[in-house]
Amino acid sequence: MNSGTEPGPNLAALERLAREAAAQGARYALSPEVTVVFAENREGLRAVAGGWDDNPAIAQVAGIARDTGLWLHLGSLAVALPDGRFANRSVLFRPDGSIAASYDKIHLFDATLPGLKQYRESETYAGGREAVVADAAGLRLGFSICYDVRFPSLYRALAEADAELIAVPAAFTVPTGEAHWEVLLRARAIETGCFVVAAAQAGRHQNGRSTYGHSMIIDPWGKVLGELGAEGEGVLCADIDQNAVAEARGRVPALANARTFSLSVNPTGAS
Repeated sequence: MNSGTEPGPNLAALERLAREAAAQGARYALSPEVTVVFAENREGLRAVAGGWDDNPAIAQVAGIARDTGLWLHLGSLAVALPDGRFANRSVLFRPDGSIAASYDKIHLFDATLPGLKQYRESETYAGGREAVVADAAGLRLGFSICYDVRFPSLYRALAEADAELIAVPAAFTVPTGEAHWEVLLRARAIETGCFVVAAAQAGRHQNGRSTYGHSMIIDPWGKVLGELGAEGEGVLCADIDQNAVAEARGRVPALANARTFSLSVNPTGAS
């Protein structure tokens, strides 16, 4: 997707793309991070983001799920919190429109990139505290959002909770995307023996940001099953063979072979 600063056009695009995915035979569909609003700043977000209860965007996405019959996974939307910040929340809808599960992004991107302004997600968002695995379209689905992909311990925890497919909705910057996007996604798939589905924001946005795009679906052996481009909208579909999860974990049983260990750090100069 290429989400803008107002919910209406973004939700219309989500509905259009969800219908296209359903027409291609999809049972589960994932949208990118900040699907509903990709605001320019906190003030812009505050003007359009609602709370969790009686949220009109959530109600509209529930209707899209019902109309398409999809397990529709809203990559994320901003949900207003009592302290003035927001939760970056991923929401999974059943085909009847009810909410199956939700997840708040745990890891927040606070960094300064060379040649770019500072990013301080923690000034706008409150980090989540709970990893989530839920059933979706006959699969065990693990939740993550964007920057989470750099923290393998989260993905290991999801795999150890029997996740077979891990979602990575994202709005990666162009420099970090060019350098790290594919290798991180493939690494998370390989080390967990899970399918990874990564839906990305793509191109130049209304808020002035540019995102990397390149939505991908990756199998448990690290093979890229499909990839979209760097600009605009698109739908990417792939068949998910659950047997491939057991096969990959059997060939390289890293989850089963893992051991706990202690760490000894010698002070400088010690013999």
